[in-house]
Amino acid sequence: MRIILVTGTGGAGRTVVAAGSALAEARAGRRVLLVSADADGAAGLHTDGPGTGTGTGQPRPVRLTDAEDEAGPQGPGSLHLLTPDPAADFRREFLAFQARSTTALELLGAAPFEEAELTEPPGSGHFALLRALRDAAAGDWDLVVAELPPVPEALALLALPEQLRRYLRRLLPPERQAARALRPMLAQLAGVPLPAQWLYETTARWEQELAAVQDVIGSPHTSVRLVVEPGPAADEALRLTRLGLALQGLALDTVVANRVLPADSPDPWFAGLVAEQHHHLAALRTAHPGLTELPHLGRVPRGPEDLVLLAVTDREGAPAAPPAWTVEDRRDEDGILVWHVPLPGAVKDGLSLVRRGDELLLAVGPYRRAVALPAVLRRCTVTGAGLVDGDLRIRFAPDPGLWPRSTP
Repeated sequence: MRIILVTGTGGAGRTVVAAGSALAEARAGRRVLLVSADADGAAGLHTDGPGTGTGTGQPRPVRLTDAEDEAGPQGPGSLHLLTPDPAADFRREFLAFQARSTTALELLGAAPFEEAELTEPPGSGHFALLRALRDAAAGDWDLVVAELPPVPEALALLALPEQLRRYLRRLLPPERQAARALRPMLAQLAGVPLPAQWLYETTARWEQELAAVQDVIGSPHTSVRLVVEPGPAADEALRLTRLGLALQGLALDTVVANRVLPADSPDPWFAGLVAEQHHHLAALRTAHPGLTELPHLGRVPRGPEDLVLLAVTDREGAPAAPPAWTVEDRRDEDGILVWHVPLPGAVKDGLSLVRRGDELLLAVGPYRRAVALPAVLRRCTVTGAGLVDGDLRIRFAPDPGLWPRSTP
């Protein structure tokens, strides 16, 4: 299964590009699932009936043509639309958590909530989308196309599972959970109740669910597609997207320049707009040679026939792989090891790194990440770092107190 995550700058048309790409792939004979919050209304897809499915939302079959009485061409190709429902997702998860915590809540004298009084908090849409991706990856699809929020939110969303897993491990480490058999005795000695079994069981379940989502995002079969409209903001959006994805160890597979104006108009006012747009297109091609250009239709895209004009079909073979984070052994020459961290587009002024235990806290531009050190570097001390053409080179020297000594 291939999974394509579509993001872009605000208003660049990521909804129609995602919907058009999914539709074109389905017409080509693939079983496609489109995950989108608003593709049904904004892109004009025609769905048939409520559909069936499990998890977040219900996948609905989509007609592949404009014909009201035709469900698409004969063959294995099909398209389903899954629209996450943050409100229903939040109520379901909250009520399940409340049911598992009944005993603890009764001890505290807390009054339980009823479903009718629950309203989803801000940010619940992100969790609903992540669960939708997890459920989609477990389905019987050839291709999943998922529309993400605009670039800044999308990068934060992709980093969320790893961040939450780190917080859970720090607050409730596995070794503390392993000692749960001692808690009744400790509670009697201390005279106060200790965290109950449900807390550790809930934590373990959250850890498992977050790990499943992180596996989907970090899979070699998952790639990110960026949609921009050629203009002053496109160059910087591409740089920051590549940088943010590289910091997370993810690959940018395709860059799509949407709404490209025709270059053959005799109108001087229109020609000025075209010249400015093509100037930015040239910069995008330089930064990303595999740029895909889609035409401006001269109207708001509506219906399947317009959408397929804005399709970007899946490339042959495996998606682009992110640059590898490698450790170079230079002990014989310089007595050090060098950790190469690819950060395309990074500048020294916005870069910082701090060693904390077995983690390296990396901050680059508007992004930050806590990265676990490779095992070989945990027995070393940081001696310096340098940024050379988008390659962050962190130098480590073996710690004599920790490094295994060779036997003469």
